Amino acid sequence: MTGVPASAAGGSGAKPVRGGKLGTAAVNQASLWNIANILTMVRLLLVPGFVLLLFHEGGYDPVWRSFAWAAFAIAMITDLFDGHLARAYNLVTDFGKIADPIADKAIMGAALVSLSVLGDLPWWITGVILARELGITLMRFWVIRHAVIPASRGGKLKTLAQGTAAGMYVLVLTGPLATLRFWMMMVAVVLTVVTGLDYVRQAVVLRRKGLAAERAASAERATEAMEATEALPASGATVACAAADGQAPAGPAAGAVAGSADVRRTAEARDTAEAER
Repeated sequence: MTGVPASAAGGSGAKPVRGGKLGTAAVNQASLWNIANILTMVRLLLVPGFVLLLFHEGGYDPVWRSFAWAAFAIAMITDLFDGHLARAYNLVTDFGKIADPIADKAIMGAALVSLSVLGDLPWWITGVILARELGITLMRFWVIRHAVIPASRGGKLKTLAQGTAAGMYVLVLTGPLATLRFWMMMVAVVLTVVTGLDYVRQAVVLRRKGLAAERAASAERATEAMEATEALPASGATVACAAADGQAPAGPAAGAVAGSADVRRTAEARDTAEAER
């Protein structure tokens, strides 16, 4: 859940440049089966495995909860690695762009909902976090035609807090550690709400700027069209003035006058011929 979709690359045999900029060639050469995409697939497969381990033996066996924590931890670590590999080696595919954020939200959502079902985590916490994630995703689509909302440091810190707190709740903890995990989850909830409101602010500002730019462009096009329309009668007036002064208009006006003269001579010749007949 780094905010940077994991992607994949390198199908043509060309060596990727570490830390290089992502170019068209790299995107075109991207292969589905590469390490970044494989890690994303592993994270997706870990989601049902994590849920099965968590609910094994009724969901309260410390040993099986430890296994579930291990699966959750591996899923969160693979998220860090596939994002790093995608950025460092230009591993980009359409599958990675779509699957990575889905895998991120799937593992976190599965953990929160499962913990709430078991009664370990209040439903309101699960609802706040899931509503925020869904709302921000929809908001990104709302402003995508105007701009892209970048991932912030607060968002990354929120992800780290959520993962740490959820992982602590998966384990069977008592005493001070149980108190610590509660406050860690409260920190995650606060960061979730604060960063969510910041994303809303950014979305509103970006949308307003985009709409203002579109209105300015439309007004400019309308002004240009009006100026072009007003220039046409002026050209006709120039031709008329030149004809009254006995001067030969130049440029397009001269062509218009010459054309009118040819039409007039043709009509006069036709009338003369009909009179002679």
